[in-house]
Amino acid sequence: MTLEQQAGQVLLPFYRGLNHEAQAAVIERLHLAGSIIMGDNVPGLPDGRVDTAAMHGVASRLQAAARAGGRSWPGLIGVDQEGGVVARLRAPLTEWPAPMSYGAAGSGPLAAEAGQAMASELAALGFNTDFAPTSDVTMGPADPTIGARSMSGDADAASGFGVAFSQGMLAAGLLPAAKHFPGHGSVSVDSHARLPVQGASLDQLRAKDLKPFQAAIDAGLPMVMTGHIAVPALEPGVPASVSKAAYAELRRMGFQGVAVTDALNMGAVKGRYPDDSAAPLALAAGADLLLMPANVDAAHAAIIAAVRSGALTPERLAEAAQRVVTMMVWRARTGAGPGTAPGSGSGLSQEVSAAAITVLAGPCEGPIVPASVRVTGGSAQDRARFTASARNAGISIGAGPLVSLIGASASPAAPHPPADVAVALDAPWPLAESTAPARIALYGRSQGAFDALAAVLAGHARAPGNLPVAVGSQHPGTGCA
Repeated sequence: MTLEQQAGQVLLPFYRGLNHEAQAAVIERLHLAGSIIMGDNVPGLPDGRVDTAAMHGVASRLQAAARAGGRSWPGLIGVDQEGGVVARLRAPLTEWPAPMSYGAAGSGPLAAEAGQAMASELAALGFNTDFAPTSDVTMGPADPTIGARSMSGDADAASGFGVAFSQGMLAAGLLPAAKHFPGHGSVSVDSHARLPVQGASLDQLRAKDLKPFQAAIDAGLPMVMTGHIAVPALEPGVPASVSKAAYAELRRMGFQGVAVTDALNMGAVKGRYPDDSAAPLALAAGADLLLMPANVDAAHAAIIAAVRSGALTPERLAEAAQRVVTMMVWRARTGAGPGTAPGSGSGLSQEVSAAAITVLAGPCEGPIVPASVRVTGGSAQDRARFTASARNAGISIGAGPLVSLIGASASPAAPHPPADVAVALDAPWPLAESTAPARIALYGRSQGAFDALAAVLAGHARAPGNLPVAVGSQHPGTGCA
């Protein structure tokens, strides 16, 4: 490849809105690796659902642009689809609960099956890359960014479920990316806004936060995403995504695949490295693929200028481009299945929620509520879904005990009048401050999750899940199982 082609091959840009032809033209002109699809790029129908036929057409058009010029390997058509709060593609695709569900359910095979089902629906739309799963080990309620995106607060559990989910994705033909090295779950600053600092020693990191990444490397997974997190034990004041010491540690761990940065338009790097100057710095440090520069033209030009000035060696750029191409050639050879229809994983999604639901306080057998309840909290959609699920389970709405639905950003304080049943729809930590006699962690707000909740409330099913994190004085492992 020429210098210009190599500089393009290490860039995976975003774009705004529905002007897909303009993005295709940029991909062709700059020889880019492909494109990531964000929520505002997803074609929609008048009822708010995803236009899946149009989405497939967009992916095909961008793929054709990435292959322009006679390139034999596929381009990357990527998305952030984790389940829970991070899902760029909504209905009619399956709505999955938060990844913490897998830690609560405690089943590696279930996590693998879910990863395959999620990826299979994406593959049918033309995607070949999903920047998931989150391999971070959450430290608890002081973690403002990852939360229920983490599968567990236990490093060994997060390792096992993360690998299982990733292997399921690979089985469906999608490339996973373990993120956010060296671990975003143990810092109290959101890198979307500012630069977090991880003050742990290397020994401490290796004993906890690095464990899921070591497991991913040992399993031969193809991609690791580096986070915008400064680690003084590696290189003080420098985000891991642009730190030579951080990439050296990643390679020391045995990783031979593609190191992709977190989005370069995030606050932790954008203000620190203006005009996409982070792009050549990340490459020089050891990155192979640069995700979402603020301005892809500026990033491309900065890489070329850095090579010509000697700030970035031609050998390092060639190595990065070769790793990306090698991954995509391998992806083409291993192939992908035909994919599955949108929504085909809905039954499995409900199964995940039914396996994860955790009773922290209240009866483990029999009905938790009588035949009629009141409901408060959550969003209008949460209450509507709860109402539908409750009625299907034989519980009417209008009188009786008060069920409080607590969302991710809701105040954990008990409502007035006090709730009889408190249900955490995302991370379970708000339940630590609840005084409700019955407290339940659901880890999701899909219709299937509410069906699982209603079945437990009515006494039709047990709650088999166990806490994957500590909640107040209640230790991990708490539950009815």
